Amino acid sequence: MRLSLFAWRPVAAALLIAASGLGQSVAQAAEQRGSSTNLPLPRYVSLKTAEGNVRRGPSLSHRIDWVFKRRDLPLQVTAEHGHWRRVQDRDGAGGWVHYALLSGVRTVLVEHDMLQVHSRPDERSPVIAAFELGVIARLGDCDAVWCNISSGGYRGWAPKKYLWGVAPDELRD
Repeated sequence: MRLSLFAWRPVAAALLIAASGLGQSVAQAAEQRGSSTNLPLPRYVSLKTAEGNVRRGPSLSHRIDWVFKRRDLPLQVTAEHGHWRRVQDRDGAGGWVHYALLSGVRTVLVEHDMLQVHSRPDERSPVIAAFELGVIARLGDCDAVWCNISSGGYRGWAPKKYLWGVAPDELRD
């Protein structure tokens, strides 16, 4: 059975409405910004100090739930309140941290044991080093699939899917 051009109008209108609604929700999510910094949320940062108290709420009067004890640990900022940032680590554990303990220097956590780091963003290029699971590396440029990382005096390209601390669709240069 063939439908006339006029029979398709309600279907096309419904598709346009659905698509515009989807576009608005994606645009709203992309436009979410921190109330204190006007920077995008969520975003990645790193721990500036060797120890950082993680509190239950955004003030010194809130209880310390635990302490992050790894300098340069990548963290994801999910909310802001004054000088406080709600952060979480790779496992989703987190809380509120004073902004002075955080750095904009980007780092990533290696999530694949013996991750091969290549000289170029190509799996056929020479392997420069292999990073163990849990290594923290400084993040450099990223394309759609690869990121340039460095740690322990080694620098090279690794597949983005094996790194935590960089968004899957993030491009850096």
